[in-house]
Amino acid sequence: MAEALATVTRVDGLGMISIRADLARAGDAIADAAGLALPDMTRITTDGSRWLGWMSPDELLLILPAQDHREAQTALEQPLAGEHALVADVSDLRAVFDVIGPHADDVIAKLSPADLAAMPADGLRRSRAAQTAAGFWRVEGGFRVFGFRSTADYLHLILRNAAIPGSQLAPR
Repeated sequence: MAEALATVTRVDGLGMISIRADLARAGDAIADAAGLALPDMTRITTDGSRWLGWMSPDELLLILPAQDHREAQTALEQPLAGEHALVADVSDLRAVFDVIGPHADDVIAKLSPADLAAMPADGLRRSRAAQTAAGFWRVEGGFRVFGFRSTADYLHLILRNAAIPGSQLAPR
């Protein structure tokens, strides 16, 4: 019997903080408060337990262990006081899945128009997975995928279906 292309697992226990600000002005303060390097456009930085991802020219997303998110939110709000900025806890807004396995690229490629071959190791893509908004970046052995909590069941289903045994994409 053929094995699944990848294992799809829901990831719980993460907090997420959306940071909107003029990154040219406040980027260094945000990086210091987050404890991570400011990511380049369409990139994500990490220390292994936290990730800081570029979401748009004025938005970053900090992903971290849930127990650390309140302290991190406070640490981010302080240097941005007086700036036109927003620091918002969006932990309950998102659902996160790991897609891990030898053909994880195929699973993502079936659902997203993103060019995975052109995606660097530290790349973060905001895209879609079939009919729902999603974002993803590479992790050891595959991808971490996030989407809206309101579509979590659908996202989980389409990821699992895209990983069905024997369904890898033909060699290019």
